[in-house]
Amino acid sequence: MNTRSSRPDVISGQALNQPRSLTAFRAMKLLVSGYVALSVLTLVAVYLLRRDPGLVNDAVWIRGGIVAFTSVLMLVFVVGTARGRRRAYLRLRIASGLMVVAIAVLISIPGFLPMWMRIEQGVCGVLLVGIVMIANGRYLRSLFATR
Repeated sequence: MNTRSSRPDVISGQALNQPRSLTAFRAMKLLVSGYVALSVLTLVAVYLLRRDPGLVNDAVWIRGGIVAFTSVLMLVFVVGTARGRRRAYLRLRIASGLMVVAIAVLISIPGFLPMWMRIEQGVCGVLLVGIVMIANGRYLRSLFATR
């Protein structure tokens, strides 16, 4: 049976424009913007360092591309969340948590990434932890809760 829920897919504008909501959305947008900027700068660095196999290997190219792509996805999820879209909020919570775990695993594998990229990934992880903390905080969870 295919039944639709009675809850709206979008949160009301009044709830979204509360000071706490605006502060949370602003903070997440800043964090994810830093993540996007760092990811793009990393791709530029990878390109500039491409002739040094000690600094740039295949894993660096692949990881750099994946991180840049996922950073843009995170931006889309944050913008959707700020517009009150429940599915964007759910995707934000899931993706940010999974990416923090993935970063922790990848930077802990000996020899997988050069030290400079491990540091860059660590910074990305810290930015994502901020997003995870805000997105999974009591206020936003209650705002997007299904009633």
